[in-house]
Amino acid sequence: MTVLRGKILEKLDDVRLEDELIMGIDPGKRTGFSAYFLGSEIANSLYMTIDKLIDEIISILSQLRAKKRLIKIGNGDMKLTNKITNLLNLRYCSDFDVEIVDESKTTVKIKHFNQRGKRDMLSARYISQRTGDIHSVLPLSRVG
Repeated sequence: MTVLRGKILEKLDDVRLEDELIMGIDPGKRTGFSAYFLGSEIANSLYMTIDKLIDEIISILSQLRAKKRLIKIGNGDMKLTNKITNLLNLRYCSDFDVEIVDESKTTVKIKHFNQRGKRDMLSARYISQRTGDIHSVLPLSRVG
């Protein structure tokens, strides 16, 4: 569904003022995910396993074309952040950039604690809009 939304945006956006694909990830037990393509949010979801998250990211990266492809990951759980980066590098055979973002103050207070993961998804959205340290990731096939 996410890729379909992106493809529709591609068809509608002739000018391509913002030719970028930006994904935000809030790592944790419940991992929040948000993706923006051509300036519009195309995904906002929650993942209970890292494997399903990685599959979704690879699907999006491989099917949507953008000059700038950036994955922003919160630094709240650096062990999980590194695991996500390493799995992407192992499974995806193309270049992408990873930005480690300070995720402090991205968690909003929701009346009913974390109803259906809304807090984690909102945190991922906020992470996708922050700046941090960018690291270019080259596929292992190119670096040996």
